[in-house]
Amino acid sequence: MGTMDFKTDPSAVTINLLLIVHPEETASKQKGQRERRTEGSRSAGLQDDGNGNSRSQPPQRRDLNGRRASGELCKQTQAVTSYSNEGTQVTVEIHPKDATPQLFKKLSFGKGPRRLPSLNGQDNKGFQKTEVPRPPGGKDLHAYPWDKSSLKSMPVDLQQFEKLDAYALKVNVKNSVEELVKALLKQAQTDLEKVRAIWIWICHHIEYDVVGYHNKSQLSSKPKDVLQMGKSVCEGYAGLFEQMCSIAGIQCMKLSGYSKGHGYKIGQTFTGNSDHAWNAVYLDGRWHLLDSTWGSGVVDDSFTKFTFRYNEFYFLTHPALFINNHFPDNSNWQLLKPTLTLKDFENNMLHNSNFYMLGLLTAHPETGVIQTVNGKASVSVDCRSATLFTFKLMGTDEHGLMTLKKHGMKLDIYPQRTGSHKLQIFAKPSKASDVVYDCVLEYIVECKSVDKAMRFPKDLHQPVGPSWFTERQGFLRPSHPNPIIHTNDGRCSVTFTLGKDISVLASLHSDNSSLTEDMRRRHIMQIHRGNQIELKIHLPHAGNFVLKIYAKKKSDPGNYDYIFNYLITCLNTEVKWPAFPQSYNKWVEDYEILEPLSGLLPANRNVQFKLKMHGIAKVLVQAENTYPLTQNRGYWEGTCNTSGCREVFVMVHENANHSFYSHVLKYEVETE
Repeated sequence: MGTMDFKTDPSAVTINLLLIVHPEETASKQKGQRERRTEGSRSAGLQDDGNGNSRSQPPQRRDLNGRRASGELCKQTQAVTSYSNEGTQVTVEIHPKDATPQLFKKLSFGKGPRRLPSLNGQDNKGFQKTEVPRPPGGKDLHAYPWDKSSLKSMPVDLQQFEKLDAYALKVNVKNSVEELVKALLKQAQTDLEKVRAIWIWICHHIEYDVVGYHNKSQLSSKPKDVLQMGKSVCEGYAGLFEQMCSIAGIQCMKLSGYSKGHGYKIGQTFTGNSDHAWNAVYLDGRWHLLDSTWGSGVVDDSFTKFTFRYNEFYFLTHPALFINNHFPDNSNWQLLKPTLTLKDFENNMLHNSNFYMLGLLTAHPETGVIQTVNGKASVSVDCRSATLFTFKLMGTDEHGLMTLKKHGMKLDIYPQRTGSHKLQIFAKPSKASDVVYDCVLEYIVECKSVDKAMRFPKDLHQPVGPSWFTERQGFLRPSHPNPIIHTNDGRCSVTFTLGKDISVLASLHSDNSSLTEDMRRRHIMQIHRGNQIELKIHLPHAGNFVLKIYAKKKSDPGNYDYIFNYLITCLNTEVKWPAFPQSYNKWVEDYEILEPLSGLLPANRNVQFKLKMHGIAKVLVQAENTYPLTQNRGYWEGTCNTSGCREVFVMVHENANHSFYSHVLKYEVETE
């Protein structure tokens, strides 16, 4: 009950109130429920986060800004300030049940903006006045889904922040939050620069408190305690950020909600209290989102060690990307149009920060759980520029076929067991040869049937087939752009246009073959015609084979480097091709065998020879007898009889003035 006195100012009234509050028993301890950490990982190559997901408490009340009202008991008289959408400020005192009620002081109610109360109970001299944070409105909203234009919600030139970032990193003030802000603002002029300086300092000086997370009794999230201890959990990060912004004259809100961080399971549902806290800041007439906890670093899988690892992604993140792993309690703070439902959030594919920082745009399918169809499931990724990818299905890359595209990749997987399988997609920049792959996507693949025919050789290396990457290595205009080559008679031919100064080596591999290293190469014959190369392949039997292609510069005396591979399949069980003849060092790259192509000659037969060689004085075929070949229009031709011999050699006399011959080819002769 109370009395109201009208003042001469028509926009204000004076109220005398007597307010008695009877706190009800509550089990919620909100801070302990929101202690979540850095962005998460479930695999090698992906950064771990600190978001556990214990959610057992019922939903709580909300204040006017959409935040959950604290359920902690009031131990002493507290001042509670709330703001209406019009900026009206109301301050009341709350007394415990057993305290003597007192008349309140007369408070003025007026329209228009009001300054936030000072953080320490008195005016903060030397700092700007902070206007009452307004709730988000239409001009704050961004379109959903993401328009692929920018990772940020406002234009940000990171190069212009270099000096400010370097300065903020070196600031070492911990005696008070006010003094820290004062020191940081010495080099910050605009509101954006002020927010940046505060962000950089927190992300590099406050570590995640893994001990405090496990032992809430030792945990304090008060800004002054966070500053002095140099560690906290998400509640402390967000609270310190909010207070520092307020001192700096920047409107800032601490938000809470669900997160897909450490401990998140694909397809899980979210219930109970929120598990994470982050911030919204008001810049250039709009609200923007950021998460200093996830911007600061990572924790290990066991959640026992924190490592500083700055993550730029979570500074002023575009709301359509932020919603991917942050779902606020108040849907208005999604800053999206339209807003997503909790069910949308649960079903949507999780794209971590690595995904977007590497320039990836979209992934299909967009749900985290995939069902196989006839034993097959497919995933594709679109990206801005050439990117290298690989994958793991239950820890191995044996059961899939990944191909690189100019702006992405495509992956077909064929699980060889029914049930649920974890699929991880990894990526790295195309020019970062020494950089490890980062995990960018995770799926759960539900397999109801197995396609046994799609069991790939263990030597198959991902990705498969030619791509923009092989073009960069000098393999242009491939005759077979697809990763799989099907042959019915066991023979096939692959051609490329080669770049300058490239030497090629190729070999054939199979799980069901006992080919020696030499024979792996002898089932492939290279034919060079100018800058064209043809690889003729004769399979020794039916089955799946891997054609591995290596290259090096001709001027480089070093080893060959692996470039790419094809998968060659043949179902014809009657196929049984012998190897090509063995060649020696004197067999020059642009020589060519027209016949006989088989390295195994029939016994007791006349065999026709036709070889293309240049710069040669004489050519002999050595069997039981010696048979000279004659030159005719650039070809050396003749006949050899294989009677009485096990081997046949082709020899060349390079210089008519020399008396010795050099071996260039060797054939085997069938036994009788």
